Amino acid sequence: MPVADPYDLWEKPAVPVRWAEHADPDKRPEAVGFRELLTRAHEISALAVPLPPALSGLYRILYALTARVTGLDSPQGWHDRRERIADEGHFDSEGVNAYIARYLDRLRLYDPRHPFLQDPRLATECEKPAGVNKLAITRASGSNQAWFQHTFDSRPAPLSSLEALLHLLVWRYYGPAGRCATRTHQQTKEANSKAGPLRSALSYHPVGATLFETLLAGVPEPDPHSSPESDLCPWEREELPNPLDIKGEVAGPLSGLTARSQHAVLLVPDASGQHVENSYITWAFRDGIPRNDDFLIWQTSQAGNPYARYADAQRALWRDLDALLLQDVPGTDARRPRIFASAVELGFDLRVQALGIEQDGQAKDTQLVSASTPPILSLAEERDPQTARMVGLLRISGETAGARLDRAAKRAWAVFSNARKAKDCAWSQEAAARYWPAAESEFWERLEERRFEGAGQSFRQIAEGIYNQVTRNATRMMRGAKAVESVRIELYGGRPKKTKPKDRKSLPSTGAEQKGQA
Repeated sequence: MPVADPYDLWEKPAVPVRWAEHADPDKRPEAVGFRELLTRAHEISALAVPLPPALSGLYRILYALTARVTGLDSPQGWHDRRERIADEGHFDSEGVNAYIARYLDRLRLYDPRHPFLQDPRLATECEKPAGVNKLAITRASGSNQAWFQHTFDSRPAPLSSLEALLHLLVWRYYGPAGRCATRTHQQTKEANSKAGPLRSALSYHPVGATLFETLLAGVPEPDPHSSPESDLCPWEREELPNPLDIKGEVAGPLSGLTARSQHAVLLVPDASGQHVENSYITWAFRDGIPRNDDFLIWQTSQAGNPYARYADAQRALWRDLDALLLQDVPGTDARRPRIFASAVELGFDLRVQALGIEQDGQAKDTQLVSASTPPILSLAEERDPQTARMVGLLRISGETAGARLDRAAKRAWAVFSNARKAKDCAWSQEAAARYWPAAESEFWERLEERRFEGAGQSFRQIAEGIYNQVTRNATRMMRGAKAVESVRIELYGGRPKKTKPKDRKSLPSTGAEQKGQA
């Protein structure tokens, strides 16, 4: 169906923003197109995207665009070029306009041949559309329970084009594994998809005082052998991808940022082109694209497989801080996001923003996750190795006390109630709800004052005070008091393990024994 407005993202409101104080007061629209976003990035303080996973995906799109318009897509002279751009303090408008002229029709949301980050073949390859409620991750679809708002499949409210773009990004990066709409491509007919490249992972981004600093810090350094001509973003390709072959899809850092999607989406607009009233959502590739990403903390499982640190709405960001400042975290196998090695070289006063969704690998979404630190990357190992190591020790002290408190609360509850399992006992949950906010305040206060000595004792005192609060009512009874006091030692590390007595035969003979035998 012809659309009155293809919604050109270069010019149309595509990204909500917050303006810096020095921006022209008469030129501060709530949302801007990608052209204005790049040319005025130095006047924008931050992106005002309400969905954390959409912001995570949008950052990756903007990093790729930044690399293209600045020439940072080539490994030759990369560090010198980036330093010159940092000194200029803004992106060159000629570079932005030249790139736009080359791909003038490729950022149209409803283009019939090249809809932005979509596959137009789905209109004929899918048996039926998924609906607009399925597209919006904040809406309930089918028989699912409402999350953020009440919606009905029988009366679906359309999404604005700006909202639809954000949900499109969430599906491309965080889409679920499992059942999806049936798609038939050539002779292949399937109705299941693999998980998106960022599903269940927490994404960490260096953020500066302006969007210009943020985007420049987020551009990944190309491999010495990478080629800008072969490392293509989806909107730069002439041909649509082959869903049956992932070869060549990821050929460098920019395609790695933008082309790892396991889900294919097609938006169905209304006649005006201002709203989306339906959508197709299905699998994009039969094979899984490797989840290598520069903005994730990578760890290794017991089986030796790498995996990204999970998004956890109950885990505060300070507990990840040493894994962002140190190249090798003592006592863990965590590997710092690669982007931080180059970001700290810029010398900007950068903070860290963590984005994602707490979700499982299939289809369950629990909670959106968004957190931010103060400007902290000046303490990275490359710039302040001593403080970075002390931050690690401070984090270990806080987590050790928290783990001991959890163990003590569970064991006290088990003794008091004769429970066989105390995994989800009320005492441990209340203790965690009290301890971690208090520990976070203690952590940041000590870090700000550079007061690292005695941290273990301070965290332990916080834990013991909370242990007393949580178990106070039980101590009014003899049985409860005995249970509480019998495991208090767990707050101090528990009882020392008993060493087994050595076998008498293995003991060395004494002179007296030899004399007796004689």
